Amino acid sequence: MLVISAESWGVSAWTKTAKINAVLKDGTTKRYFVKCANGKLAKVHIWGEHYSATLVASCAPEYGPNPVGKGVYQDENNVPTYFYVQNFHDMDIETPPDPAGLATTMATLHRNSESPNGMFGYPIITGRGTLNRTEHWHESWAVQFTYLLEDLLKLDNHVNGYWPEFDQACKQLIEGVIPRLLGVLQSEGRTIKPTLVHGDLWEGNVATDMNTGTVIAFDFDECMYAHNEIELGTWRCRWATYFNSPIYLQAYQQEIEPSEPVEEFDDRNRLYAIKAAICDSAGHRGSVSRQIAYNDMLFLCEKYAPLSSLEKYDPMRDISVTGIQEAYDVMVGVN
Repeated sequence: MLVISAESWGVSAWTKTAKINAVLKDGTTKRYFVKCANGKLAKVHIWGEHYSATLVASCAPEYGPNPVGKGVYQDENNVPTYFYVQNFHDMDIETPPDPAGLATTMATLHRNSESPNGMFGYPIITGRGTLNRTEHWHESWAVQFTYLLEDLLKLDNHVNGYWPEFDQACKQLIEGVIPRLLGVLQSEGRTIKPTLVHGDLWEGNVATDMNTGTVIAFDFDECMYAHNEIELGTWRCRWATYFNSPIYLQAYQQEIEPSEPVEEFDDRNRLYAIKAAICDSAGHRGSVSRQIAYNDMLFLCEKYAPLSSLEKYDPMRDISVTGIQEAYDVMVGVN
């Protein structure tokens, strides 16, 4: 392969990205997208994403750009730089994707994937912002989700400081709400499948292939085997400008029905949105997402595990009630 040109392409908060034009041995031209980074978490992030993209491609090859390879090189300062190469797609990232098209590709991944050991977790260490998400498995989704949330809360407290009221609400959420709200998914004969999920399926990670019209996703660096509904948590968050429309949720639920108890779906969605909001807070110092997550915790605590010492939930601080969204800049407050 002969590289003809390479140019900076796209925006990423954690990595450098570029488009490569090359000529293959048979004389045909080919375009690739490359992502690279250095630093203490670079290998975990970059090679972890390559692993995840390969896994996704094996289950749902149309879901995202297929990976080509990975490697490491020394930069101009002789620092190891890790990279990951995938096929290049001309993508429309401005137009909201077709709800049915997105639902179909998501459902294909969720249906076709199988946990290698039947449990919730992931087989490799992956990166999440400034934190490594260590390998961890459990047969209980409530236990596994608690592990994921506690991991993020530690980082959020480190980044944004200790907040006593927030800490108390977190404790009540973990000890009272999660065992009840998620534990019921695997009780009284109910079961849920550990399915491979993207893990960060927000609008900035979804586009439409301009050549095929297919809805595709990218940035597979937070994949895990989880309850499929966690994928929908970011659609409730403050940065959702069109994924928060009921049409996207309805399209997905036409493909895969909500888990039982169906009547608690919205509360589970709120819980999953809390995790996404805390992840945003931990990665973006001073983010208002922390306040939003706190208020959502109060809502769930009042409903499932009341505690008189907690503050009261305020509906006027609930974006699912007010409908107030804010412009989101992925680079603001990055730590």
